[in-house]
Amino acid sequence: MSTAASILKRYWGYDAFRRGQTEIIDSILSGNDTLAILPTGGGKSICYQVPALMKPGLFLVISPLIALMRDQVENLRKRGITAFAIHTGMSRADVINVLTLAGESNCKLLYVSPERLGSSLFLEYLPALNIQGIAVDEAHCISQWGYDFRPAYLRIAEIRSLLPSVPMLALTASATPAIQDDICTKLSRTEEDSTKWKRFRNSFDRPNLSYSVLLVPDKKHRLRQILEKLPGTGIVYGRSRKGVEAMSEAIAQWDPSVSFYHAGLTPDQRKQREAEWMQGSTRIMVCTNAFGMGIDKSDVRFVVHLDAPDSMENYYQEAGRAGRDGKMAYAILLTEPGTLSELEEKNRLQFPSLEEVRQIYQSVANYLQMPVGAGAGEWFDFDLLDFRRKFKHHTYSMKQAFALLEENQWLSYNEEVFIPARIQVLADRAEMEQYEVDFPREMELLKTILRQYGGIRDQPTGISEFVLARALRWDKEYVFQLLNRLQVQGLIEYHPKKEKPQIQLLLPRASASEIALNPARYTFRKKEAENRLRAMQTYIQLKSCRSKWIGNYFGDPDGSDCGICDQCLEKKKKLNPPNAASVQQVVWRTIETQPMDWLQLKDQLASIRTETLKEAVDFLIGEGRLKLDESGQLRVNRS
Repeated sequence: MSTAASILKRYWGYDAFRRGQTEIIDSILSGNDTLAILPTGGGKSICYQVPALMKPGLFLVISPLIALMRDQVENLRKRGITAFAIHTGMSRADVINVLTLAGESNCKLLYVSPERLGSSLFLEYLPALNIQGIAVDEAHCISQWGYDFRPAYLRIAEIRSLLPSVPMLALTASATPAIQDDICTKLSRTEEDSTKWKRFRNSFDRPNLSYSVLLVPDKKHRLRQILEKLPGTGIVYGRSRKGVEAMSEAIAQWDPSVSFYHAGLTPDQRKQREAEWMQGSTRIMVCTNAFGMGIDKSDVRFVVHLDAPDSMENYYQEAGRAGRDGKMAYAILLTEPGTLSELEEKNRLQFPSLEEVRQIYQSVANYLQMPVGAGAGEWFDFDLLDFRRKFKHHTYSMKQAFALLEENQWLSYNEEVFIPARIQVLADRAEMEQYEVDFPREMELLKTILRQYGGIRDQPTGISEFVLARALRWDKEYVFQLLNRLQVQGLIEYHPKKEKPQIQLLLPRASASEIALNPARYTFRKKEAENRLRAMQTYIQLKSCRSKWIGNYFGDPDGSDCGICDQCLEKKKKLNPPNAASVQQVVWRTIETQPMDWLQLKDQLASIRTETLKEAVDFLIGEGRLKLDESGQLRVNRS
């Protein structure tokens, strides 16, 4: 029998596991329910992929991110490992095909979105899958204490009851002690079982990552200073798509190796920009939090946040994308005087009243033009920006309303739904022969489709334009053109793939007055969101080691002062203040390079205490070496 180490070497080429992976793998192989808290970039997927290859049958992997599932499946297949995925948007025929293949082939990993778990079709095929282990990625999504609660995760409990002897591995990058306890409780068969979980937690200490929070009057100006000073590749996170695009355009004026990324780009655009950043041709990626999940780039030297995230959990994951190679890296949060009050307002918007939720539900029904009593179970394209523009709801209120409506089984909103292209061949043999002379390329494509996909004359069948292009050695865009021509000629019924947000009515469309929410859950979740807000505010105003505080927040009390965050450096300066002459020299050289006003100088020399800096400026002016001009600029006095 192959050992874990030999499998790691054979399929991944690594000589040794990362810290904590061996113990987690041994726990799963011993049949224990296991909770693994591994910081971003800690190698969570290896912890279930290796055990899956060591046991007969397959591992069921529950993941909320379709793009990540598809990337994982693709990467596993490149390594010669059989893997499949079932997710939101797939047709019944496609799901049956995957489930049949998974049961009859040497499938080792079957990725499933949580929304699919409760379907009668999945439950029907479940006994034939020979499942040896269950891995739950982003396990914090099951906790109502959590910052990213997803009601669909609660369906995992039903799977556990059907597979009572199968061990489970729950994985997350960040979870407070309360959320860890809640994960174990929600994923256990009984209350007694929840106490038997083996828990593994790597230290949250990142000794090479320097955390800083900078209060600045001009974020654009300060960002330029940071980007010009720090070498290497980095990420700049912004809150909105519009803001991200504007900041990318501003940076391009002095650094052309910049690009932007958000969920409004097409799938092909997103893939291209990811590839350019991974390869290093793009140095700076300005993005929303849609960027970064599942991207494993070890040499990121800095992550800058232009806006405070919703929670410490989100901040830690995003900041933690810097410095995975163990070399010095920087996580910098830029704030301004109104940041704390903005967080307060954001929290208020995130919890709309019942009346607001009803208004948003009514707007959805109007947007879909859906009459009362119709639409149950159907998926609809849903452009969030277009919806917001037409109905004037705030983005935060909308998303929270959708979460509340899903939790109470009214509708489901999914930003990431992949629906593959579907074709049904309508032409009979005689029609194909008639068209072959005038349209030889179209007929060659049609014959290839008939060879590759059985039953495609009987019903719409999922196809891949990429697979067809590869089989024919044609350009993919050319295949799209020919498919559209065949559709126009009435020879096929063609539905191109969709990778757009979707909304599903879980119940027949109701009148807005019928919408009801669970008041206890609403109150509980609102309180937890307020607690997360307070934690973010505390972090921003912190006067002690940031790294140690983060460890304490996530239940790691053993950390020590990092020595490299802004607060630790400030402490060192107070213990070893620079002498007056050296500060005067630094100020002189700074102003000699570029005249600036007091605020700019203070920002430029933020590492020097304000009082010490002011004394140096006053001394230099008094000595006649500097002067203050009419516009308030400090200049070298050359007269």
